[in-house]
Amino acid sequence: MIEECYLTSKVEALILASPDPLSAKRITGVLEELTPSRVSRAVADLNTAYAATGSSFRIREIAGGYQFYVLPEYEGVVENLFTKRRQVRLSRAALETVAIVAYRQPTTKVDIEHIRGVASDGVIRTLLERGLIRITGRAETVGKPLQYGTTDEFLKYFGLASLGDLPKMSEIEEMIAAAEPRRQTELEFGVDDQGRLLKLNVADGTFDPVRRERLEDGIPEGIDDDESTAESQSATRIVLKRSGETSESPDDQNVTEDGAELSQQPATASAGEG
Repeated sequence: MIEECYLTSKVEALILASPDPLSAKRITGVLEELTPSRVSRAVADLNTAYAATGSSFRIREIAGGYQFYVLPEYEGVVENLFTKRRQVRLSRAALETVAIVAYRQPTTKVDIEHIRGVASDGVIRTLLERGLIRITGRAETVGKPLQYGTTDEFLKYFGLASLGDLPKMSEIEEMIAAAEPRRQTELEFGVDDQGRLLKLNVADGTFDPVRRERLEDGIPEGIDDDESTAESQSATRIVLKRSGETSESPDDQNVTEDGAELSQQPATASAGEG
């Protein structure tokens, strides 16, 4: 039992001393008496001990190895310590490019530019300098262009244990669809004389609640009746009133189909009438 605890402490020391994620293979290369499964068990025992004592850190598997990390509830304190440290951020173009490489690797510059639709020389060079992608070889096509793939630094940057932790394309599409605002083609425009909700169609700028209701009721276009005419006039009065214009009641004036007012003067008798 004492020997087992001693070996666990050795694993802890190795992980603590390594600046990069330390793989089980590297650990077993130093501690030959251990196997990868025993290394994994030792890490689990260490995390259990840390949790029991309320420690602010744990060991996690990331980029194919083990590394210490601070629990999320203590991140604010650590960030205050490193406020002057500049955080490396990727531009939208860099994120697009590294995503293409991650999902299509090994891939070439031609493939990347075909998907993005723009030249990507500068972006690829930046990603290479930051160690997020690397040259993996040459494609067996005309000209044998260079092929690119992601690195362990890419896994560390995005907090992934392996490429298998990348979200599936179907999951990404679902997240994008959930983030998109629902399209709204109509806006509420008050109520009519009968208390019914009126809506303005912002897609084409039309406002014809009566036509919408008639179509929903299965009444063909071109058929008119007194009731629908009255509803149309009522809706028209509401629109004019809300827009600041004034309109006399349809009973006080006559209006032609094109909106021109007819004369309100009384008709005179014809000379030929008796």
